[in-house]
Amino acid sequence: MGAACAATCFSSAPARAADANVTSATSSPASDGSSGEAAPRAIVAGVTTETARPPPLHIEYAQYGAALTAELSASAGKVCSEGNSPAQSGAQKVPCIVGSGGGLAIRVGYRPPGPWYFGGAYEFVKMDSSNLYRLGIFQQLRAEMRFIPDVGRRAAPYATWGIGAVSYGNEWGVQTGGGELFGGVGLEFEVSRTAVLGLSFVYRPVLLAGWTDTANYRRETGIAQFFGLDFLLEIRSALGRR
Repeated sequence: MGAACAATCFSSAPARAADANVTSATSSPASDGSSGEAAPRAIVAGVTTETARPPPLHIEYAQYGAALTAELSASAGKVCSEGNSPAQSGAQKVPCIVGSGGGLAIRVGYRPPGPWYFGGAYEFVKMDSSNLYRLGIFQQLRAEMRFIPDVGRRAAPYATWGIGAVSYGNEWGVQTGGGELFGGVGLEFEVSRTAVLGLSFVYRPVLLAGWTDTANYRRETGIAQFFGLDFLLEIRSALGRR
């Protein structure tokens, strides 16, 4: 019986030792002094899930599209000054020939990797001319820039500014012209990787040269001021990667 006991005791000793080692390993604190309750972290290709945000794609785009636009007159300046004397005798009041209007803008631009956009736009607006023009068309050709910070969301605010040339006349004619500056803010929403919706609001002072309109009223050189509102749809086409 002593021999049987010895055999049984010696055969079970390694198993008890292994169980003790497993218990010690699972219950002992971490070697760095932590409590042993640290949250597990999944590791994929050596990167933990704590840094799971993918890096941005460094792609160059051509970005182009169209916008419904409104030009809201804030002030016509000397262009519609009541002090202007008409060439016709007997007239008492000079009607304003530069008012608010709506139209279409067509844009094309370049979007490099990063927050910048560089582009150009052609815009035409049917403007309220107090019936002095059959169809008063205000045209703009301008260079534009945008700064669009990366906020990590589909919707991103941006700042925009630029410079351009303008013309104004009856039925696509050119009776006067001048230059403009503008600056404002907007919001861009990525419908997909290739389609963008946007809304922008800008302040636009416009210098118009003096001219005599079709009703023989003399219009003085002056600065007309507008607030512009655009609702835009633009498409992106990838040009390459950096």
